[in-house]
Amino acid sequence: MTTTIDITLDQALAAIQAARQKAEEQGTLMDIAIVDAGANLKAFIRMDDAFLGSIDISIKKAKTARFFNMPTGELGKLAQPGAPLYHIEFSNEGLITFAGGLPLKNKQGIIIGGIGVSGSSVEDDHEVASAGAEVLLK
Repeated sequence: MTTTIDITLDQALAAIQAARQKAEEQGTLMDIAIVDAGANLKAFIRMDDAFLGSIDISIKKAKTARFFNMPTGELGKLAQPGAPLYHIEFSNEGLITFAGGLPLKNKQGIIIGGIGVSGSSVEDDHEVASAGAEVLLK
């Protein structure tokens, strides 16, 4: 029997806070979404003046990372023309296949949710998402 471990609210808020802190260090304005093990929205913030269009993108990045248990940027490599998952972004009511979404793991390495970040370059988004993910491993 498989047991699913879900991210707790405290873990979700810790990830949001760590990600927000990294965004502030970067000087970027981000939308940050956390989904649970079932890819349901668990926590979300939109920093003041962050892009409205990035709300949906951050949530979809978090869901995409959880649906496929991999960074969204890695999935994107598989979704290029001629690659095995070309056009996968049209499935599941829309996926995001560029960087900024990561699976979230607990200290035991079990996936418990996902984080999605949007609002700047994909490099900045990924760095902010990584900060959120890393705090759960400490």
